[in-house]
Amino acid sequence: MNETAAGSARVETKAPADVVVRGKASGFLQTVESGSHRFQVDEPINLGGTDLAPGPYEYLLAALGSCTSMTISLYARRKNWPLDEVTVSLRHSRIHARDCEECETKVGLLDHIEVEVSLSGELSREQHSKLMEIAGKCPVHRTLKSEIAIDLREVKETEFQPNE
Repeated sequence: MNETAAGSARVETKAPADVVVRGKASGFLQTVESGSHRFQVDEPINLGGTDLAPGPYEYLLAALGSCTSMTISLYARRKNWPLDEVTVSLRHSRIHARDCEECETKVGLLDHIEVEVSLSGELSREQHSKLMEIAGKCPVHRTLKSEIAIDLREVKETEFQPNE
């Protein structure tokens, strides 16, 4: 709470959440609200879901793949390079840390994401090489490779203001 110049208290309000997720406790199906967009997240039937929507990891891969494609395309457009299409294929798995030579962690399991990028167009070898370098610099890629701090706190019912 802050004091105004006149000394009366004013209440600080937080900006609305970027994303709000709601779901019934009886299952995995979730409804996601992001601005004016609405979509669902679920788990496959073999994991106890209803398979009515992609799962959380599919959305994570979609975020990385779409950001990779957008970043490559933007760079090519800015350079006026003859890039026609970008295809990004991704897979998520868990691997033993001991099997990852370049990883700092050596014990337990690690998340592993394979990203395959296909570029089509009349690109020179140098242009192709540069676009593949740019692929690893998309903002989501950099976020996933960085240290991430996640602040988790319970919201009291009196504090919660639905984004409706």
